[in-house]
Amino acid sequence: MSEEIDLRQFVEGGDGISVIRNEEVLDGANFRGWNGIKYKAGLSGKNVGSKKLSMNVATVAPGAIAYAHIHDGFELMLYIMQGSVRHTYGEGLKHTVDNKAGDFIYIEPGMPHEVFNLSDSEPVVAVVARSDSSEWDHIIPYPSEARTRDDVHK
Repeated sequence: MSEEIDLRQFVEGGDGISVIRNEEVLDGANFRGWNGIKYKAGLSGKNVGSKKLSMNVATVAPGAIAYAHIHDGFELMLYIMQGSVRHTYGEGLKHTVDNKAGDFIYIEPGMPHEVFNLSDSEPVVAVVARSDSSEWDHIIPYPSEARTRDDVHK
């Protein structure tokens, strides 16, 4: 997955209101990736000049894991549109919460968490909103049993 995609190409307007049309968001060819998660074109400081927010549609493939990480200094909210997900979280990832389509999730800054798609056949699709306009630039890997030595460098 390449972060080299010019995200401005998907944006209309920019004269006070900027828009990415539904067709662009649904176009699977526009996926970018980070840590086992695929992202479609969304809004961020990379394409609309946002200073404090970003918003994307994220997909976690069937059976996939978004390895443990921490959001450094920003909040995150998710709305699960499709699928079922498990978060392990907290110090040592000792807590667990399962969520499914229709659930909203809030993750505090600095909270270690790891994301597991609970299905081997259905992706998890979620709207992701962050209080950081740089999307995933301020994310720190966190140790976990699911992460292998090679995964740390991906």
